[in-house]
Amino acid sequence: MRPKTFRAARNQVLYKTELGTCDSCSMRARCTDNKTGRQVLRHRDERYVDQIKSYRGTFAYEKALRKRRVWVEPLFGEAKDWHGLRRFKLRRLEKVNIEALLIASGQDIKRLVAPRERAPRKLAQAAALRPPDPVSRCRSHVMTGRWSAFAGAKAYFNRLTS
Repeated sequence: MRPKTFRAARNQVLYKTELGTCDSCSMRARCTDNKTGRQVLRHRDERYVDQIKSYRGTFAYEKALRKRRVWVEPLFGEAKDWHGLRRFKLRRLEKVNIEALLIASGQDIKRLVAPRERAPRKLAQAAALRPPDPVSRCRSHVMTGRWSAFAGAKAYFNRLTS
């Protein structure tokens, strides 16, 4: 079979035999009952899907699935159950990406400020959560408004460094 037409709107390729090719085939009765011959419709990227399906059952594939079950899937479940990620509130791809990244950032921050047994283990992790230094050369920050709530957190993080 050779590709006859390409349907760009659906990203599909229609494979069609030439007229008369199926007439001489002994498998025609099991293959097709179409008078003009066999036609196969495939998605343009289906060869990649077939390649990935061929990996199934290999050791590396099973190992990757086990890792995903432990590392990734619980985070998606938490985002759905606790952070409202069952449906996106915004529309369009750019806004959906922003919403998903905000939820993921919130999950990361929640893990960083968790109780002591799960607190930041590295100094860089703790430093990333500090409020801006009031004596900054880049921009002046005043500890009022939103940052005033972090005054206790700043003492906590300063205690971690000493």
